[in-house]
Amino acid sequence: MRAILGQRPLRFVFAANLISMLGSGMNSAAVAWYILQATHSEVALGTLAVLQTIPAMLMLPFTGVIIDREDRRRLVMWLDALRAVIIVTVAILAFHHRVQVWQLYLMNTLVAAGFWMFWPTITALIQELTPEDRFVHSNTFLLAGVQGGWLIAGSVVGFMYNHIGLGGVLLVDVSTYVVSFLCYFAVRKGRHVVLRPRELRADLLAAESQLQRFWHDMREGLHFLRDHRAAVMLGISWALFLGAMMTGGVVTPSLSERVFHAGPVGYGWLSAGWGTGAFLSALYAPQAIARLGGRRAVAFSMALLSVAMICAPVSRFLILAMAAYFVMGSARGVGGVAMNTSLMEMVPKHLMGRVQNTYYFAGTFLQIALALCVGRVAHNVSLVGGFAILACVYGLSFVAASWPVSAAVPEEVTAE
Repeated sequence: MRAILGQRPLRFVFAANLISMLGSGMNSAAVAWYILQATHSEVALGTLAVLQTIPAMLMLPFTGVIIDREDRRRLVMWLDALRAVIIVTVAILAFHHRVQVWQLYLMNTLVAAGFWMFWPTITALIQELTPEDRFVHSNTFLLAGVQGGWLIAGSVVGFMYNHIGLGGVLLVDVSTYVVSFLCYFAVRKGRHVVLRPRELRADLLAAESQLQRFWHDMREGLHFLRDHRAAVMLGISWALFLGAMMTGGVVTPSLSERVFHAGPVGYGWLSAGWGTGAFLSALYAPQAIARLGGRRAVAFSMALLSVAMICAPVSRFLILAMAAYFVMGSARGVGGVAMNTSLMEMVPKHLMGRVQNTYYFAGTFLQIALALCVGRVAHNVSLVGGFAILACVYGLSFVAASWPVSAAVPEEVTAE
C-alpha cells in the first residue's frame, strides 16, 4: 500500500475524494431531512431518488464515449466546478428562506447528472494511473477515502443541520468542491488521453463522419460485453447492488424518525455506522479478496448486505440498528473493492468508460423502479416491507455473483 501512496497523482485523487464525499454526504442527508420534514412522506423521498436517476438514463448511453476520448482529469475538474455553482445558488435561496422542495429536486437532478458522469470517470482515471498489479490496493484507498468522507459527514451532519440549517450545510459542500478541484488540478499537467490499439484507431479513422465514429465507439463497448460472459455477470451483480444501495436513502431517514424517534441525530448515527464499517473495511478488504477471490468476495458481501438489511428495521434499539448498518457498510466496502478490481482486471483501459456506463445504466434503471416501489410500500404498507424489498435485490446480486461462469480474463490489449 505504501507504493500506492508513494505516487503523487494518486495521493491527490484520494484526498480529493475524501474531501468531496464529506460535502456530498452532508448535502444528501440535509436535503433528505428537509424534504421529509416539509412533506412527511417517504413517497417524496422516493421521488427525489427517481429524479436523481433521470439524468443517468439520458446521459449514460453516451457519456462513456466521452470518458474514453477525453482527458479524464479535466472532465472531473469541470464536473466539480459546475456542481459547485449549482449548489451555491440553492444555498443562497436557503439563507434567504426562499428555498422550495421543487428547487431541491432540481438541484439534486442537476448534481446527479454530474455524479453519474463523475464516478465512471474517476474509476477510469484511477485505472489509468495505477500499475496493473496494484488495482486491489488502489481501489481500497479510493473506497476508504469515499467512505471516510461519508463517515465524517454521517457523524456530524445530524448535529450541524440543527445549528446551521440547510443553507450552511450546502455551503460546506461547495467549499469541498473547491478543494477537490484544486487537488485534481495538481494531479498532473497537460492533456492526457488513453490511446487505442493501432487496429482500432485505423477502424475509427475509416469512419466518414463524427456520428459514425461515435456509433463505432458505442458498438465497440457492447461487442466486448457480448464476448465476455464473466463481465456480463459482474455487471448484473453490480447493477442490482447499485440499485439497492442508492435506494437505501428512501428508508433510512424514516427508520430513524418512525422507529427510533431520533430525528436527524439518529439518522446521523445510522450513517456513521454504515460509514465506519465501510471505512474500516479498507483494513481487511485486500486480505479478504486475496483469500476468497474476487467473485466469492462479491457474493459473500451481497449475502451480508441482504441479511443485515432485514435485521435493521426490526432492531429494538438504535444501537442494534447501527450495528446492522456497520455490517452493511463493511460488506459494501469489501464488495465494492472486489467489483472495481475485477472490472479493472477484465476491461482494457480504452474501454473502461463505456463498459462502466453500461453497468451504471442498468443500475439506475433499476433504481427508478425500486425508489417508486420502496417509497410506496414503506409509506402505505410497512417500513419493514420496504427494507425487505431491498434485501431481496441484494440477494439477487448474490445469485448473479455466484452464478457459474468461466473465470478466464480477456487478454489486455496494449495501446501503441
